[in-house]
Amino acid sequence: MNPIGLPLRRAAVLVLLGVVALGGAAGCSPAADSAPRPAPAQEFSPTGTPATTSTATDVGWVQLMTPMNQQAVKLLTLAAQRAAEPRIRDFAVRLRIGQEAELSRLKTLLTRMGLPGTDVHAGHDMPGMVTERDLEAARAAEGPAFDRLVLVQIRDHLRQSAQVSRSEITSGGRADARELAAALVTARETSLAELERLPGAVRALG
Repeated sequence: MNPIGLPLRRAAVLVLLGVVALGGAAGCSPAADSAPRPAPAQEFSPTGTPATTSTATDVGWVQLMTPMNQQAVKLLTLAAQRAAEPRIRDFAVRLRIGQEAELSRLKTLLTRMGLPGTDVHAGHDMPGMVTERDLEAARAAEGPAFDRLVLVQIRDHLRQSAQVSRSEITSGGRADARELAAALVTARETSLAELERLPGAVRALG
């Protein structure tokens, strides 16, 4: 992550949370503003009558959380292989397993809501999203520098995805989506507490 861009990203997450809470697809870069946004999806029972209505907040949340987890898994896979500190490697392995389990539930929810599995945020610089540029920087880093990059990126991912999920809990319309969002928040709070105790975390995170 470019340190110069941190204040902008912190400001952007406030916009992101506000948009999700109001029912939009969250906080993309300006180029994404003109892109079509998903309409609320409605499920139907076997008899053909409406069963559950998905609000725009539900749609925006699940379509954001899915690629956030997918990108985090890529970085965690690198960290599990290349982190210099064994405790960071162990943490990355366990967190990746948890993120992959969440991904399975998120994809099931996408299907249940009748939404495509495509990444509607592809190419957008989202707060808390591990970008392809971030992954390139990680591949180029080694030793303690690699560990510091991982700690910062994963800390940001956990924090921002927890904040977005709290918006779903308070503003979402679907009980199953709010339940999953609550599980994600609990998992992230636990992971953040562990991450902040890892060797080198105090120095890397400031």
